[in-house]
Amino acid sequence: MAAFGQFLPLILIFVIMYFLLIRPQQKKVKEHRAMIEAVRRGDQVVTQGGIIGKVTSVKENGELEVEIASGVKVRVVKSTITQVLSKTEPAATAE
Repeated sequence: MAAFGQFLPLILIFVIMYFLLIRPQQKKVKEHRAMIEAVRRGDQVVTQGGIIGKVTSVKENGELEVEIASGVKVRVVKSTITQVLSKTEPAATAE
């Protein structure tokens, strides 16, 4: 019983750390993953580098094509998207 009493503070510290640090971080990662999976053509996004642009196409290999200026398109990795500014209906395909 005395041994349990010695480990009780360590157990309490771990429980507090779990609820204050680990669990919220896991929730944030889950929300970010869901946001990235929901990105589609026509959405306005922000990358980790601070580039704001409109998604013109979503590739199968985890890449997006983002138009950052009129006629200027860049390829970015989906996981580098930090924020979706505006969700829009998918843009019409260029013909």
